[in-house]
Amino acid sequence: MILCALLVLLLPLPVLAAPTQSERTPLTIELLQERLRSPILREGNLTVDLRQMVIDLRPENSGFRDAFYQLLRKELQKTGAKPLGLDLSYTLIQGNFVGSDLGLRTPLYAQAIAPIFTATEQEQLERLRLVCLQSLAVGLPHSKDCRSLLGTQSSLSSDVTVFRGALTLEQTRFNGEVTFVNTFFLQSVDANNATFIQTTNWNEARFSRPVDFHNTSFRQFSDFQDSVFFDKANFKQAQFQEAANFQGTFFENTVSFKQAFFKQLAKFNTVQWQEKADFSGVRFANQVRFTKASFNQQLDLAETTFEQAVIFREALFNQQVDLRGASILNQADFSDVIFSQAAFLNVPGLTFNSNQAKILGNPGQIGKMFSVPTIQGNQNVLRNLGQNFRQQQQVADANQLEYTKQQLRLKELTKRLIGTNINSASVTSLINLGFSPTQANVIVQRREVKAFRNSSELLSLADIDLEIYTKLSDRLVVAEPLSLGTWLLEALRWLALSVLLLLSGYGTSFWLVFGVGGVAIAYFGLLFWLVDRTRRLRPIAIIPTYYETVSILISFTCLEFISLFAIFENAEQPLLTLTCLLIIIVPVPVGLLVRLYQQGRYHDLLKVSYFTEDGTFRQLRLLIGRLPVIPRNQTFRERYMPLLSDRRWNWLNYYDFSLNNLVKLGFNDIRLRDEHLPGLVATLAWYQWTLGLLYITLVLWTLSRTIPGLNLLIYLK
Repeated sequence: MILCALLVLLLPLPVLAAPTQSERTPLTIELLQERLRSPILREGNLTVDLRQMVIDLRPENSGFRDAFYQLLRKELQKTGAKPLGLDLSYTLIQGNFVGSDLGLRTPLYAQAIAPIFTATEQEQLERLRLVCLQSLAVGLPHSKDCRSLLGTQSSLSSDVTVFRGALTLEQTRFNGEVTFVNTFFLQSVDANNATFIQTTNWNEARFSRPVDFHNTSFRQFSDFQDSVFFDKANFKQAQFQEAANFQGTFFENTVSFKQAFFKQLAKFNTVQWQEKADFSGVRFANQVRFTKASFNQQLDLAETTFEQAVIFREALFNQQVDLRGASILNQADFSDVIFSQAAFLNVPGLTFNSNQAKILGNPGQIGKMFSVPTIQGNQNVLRNLGQNFRQQQQVADANQLEYTKQQLRLKELTKRLIGTNINSASVTSLINLGFSPTQANVIVQRREVKAFRNSSELLSLADIDLEIYTKLSDRLVVAEPLSLGTWLLEALRWLALSVLLLLSGYGTSFWLVFGVGGVAIAYFGLLFWLVDRTRRLRPIAIIPTYYETVSILISFTCLEFISLFAIFENAEQPLLTLTCLLIIIVPVPVGLLVRLYQQGRYHDLLKVSYFTEDGTFRQLRLLIGRLPVIPRNQTFRERYMPLLSDRRWNWLNYYDFSLNNLVKLGFNDIRLRDEHLPGLVATLAWYQWTLGLLYITLVLWTLSRTIPGLNLLIYLK
């Protein structure tokens, strides 16, 4: 006996199940009057205790129904310092339940609010005016009381039903329709695990305190249109078996639909979310609409499944939209969406098949909004997103995703080249990184037995705690140790990728390439003019005229301004792009010029231009196979004549030569002469010509990625 008693005391008590209908007490008029006379104290508030009962409000029981509403309304509307709450937990309600009939009808105008309300309650009622003003500011449609309060339709009544006390509906079952139309709840509403068999109407309801619909089941249509939630709203794991209407709703505080289920159409059009909206883990089996919704804080859609279309058309995002691990199985429409500077679409682990689903958005805008932290594990995501936009002929968006992908690859290469590889780093390097000497020695001992495959394996070591791992994980590299040759090859890859990203956006921006070419053409044109026209000051000066000097400087300034404008307008990091370009075009040419003027020029034909032009005809020519110096052939020497330095437009020829060298296109075939030509001048021309081969390749590659038809031909498979 003693052993049995101990087992009863020590074993945990089982969780109480919801009472069955046979365990519930039928509510009678006498029992109702008794409960009204002796309310219980619940969380510091007096509450009418109608728990675990059967309340029959069907039409055939009209006598009881009328008395039920009359008696309950009389007590709930009594004046007093503390309002009376209503607890219907574990109760079965048969027939329609008109909850709005239990409240007190009052106007919303400050001067007309009933005097029975306390100062706190009156302040809560007046908060609605601020919500109406916020709706007006963003141009959203207003509810009936808002239109009346704002004076847009004076004929409308602004009366509202006020439910002063707390309403508790925990595991309550409603077999009929439930109506709380235009009801203002001044205290909390707890409908945790409640079941609504028929339609529920919360149209224009106002919730001043926290609302809990956790694990609530809505079997039929649920209507929350034009409602206002001033405090936290919890719809976690709620089940909407039929359509759910939240159009025009205002959420002033955080709201959670985490792991909820929407079987039919869900409408969230024109909803205002002032704080975080949590839809993580939600399953939308049918279409969901967020048209013209306003998200002031983060929208969490992590692990959410959209089996049908999700529509965000004309929505406003002020913070990130978290789509980590989400599944888009049909269509996601982001057309005409407004993204603030801090907003983006966070899509690591996104499940999206471009052959079955589709993402829509404004061309040239939507591609810039996608973000993933690393390329590892997200290559397929970026590939599918790029394929999606190529199929829609939104080449700019597809290229933007390719640019994002290559940026991540560059980041990964950088980390691999200069990061600390825990499979090869010395104890000193690990200590300098932030590990303690004990931790560093443990890591070295572990890798001697078996190399690390990923950084998370560090947590399997007893001396490595989560704090140090989180702090250093971004700076760690887990890979095979690089040999010197492999490291150099990786460094060359890093250099080539960096140049492509900086000078062309990895082939995604023609205007950036245009700006880069413009800077180089103008710069080399000025250098060639300087080399050819400014040769010496003594004993006989060979220098350009004042007019020619002013002309070349003004034209150089204009060309550089236009080109720099194109760079700063289209480059993501314009200063780095300009720095990269200057490293390529400045040191070698400037070094050649310094050496040229140091040694001076004392050769034959000193007064004749180094540059010659084909005098047989003038036309726009494509000069892909042209070399910068004419051949040593008398026939060519007769065809190519020196530039005339006494012509006022002669300075244009130097830009033409620079254009020929870099773009392989020009108005005249201008080349260097082959006789009495300083080697440094020829080296300068050949240097630009070599850069021109690389530049024209970059131009053609960029055009192939930005021309829609050619782009589709190359990339669609």
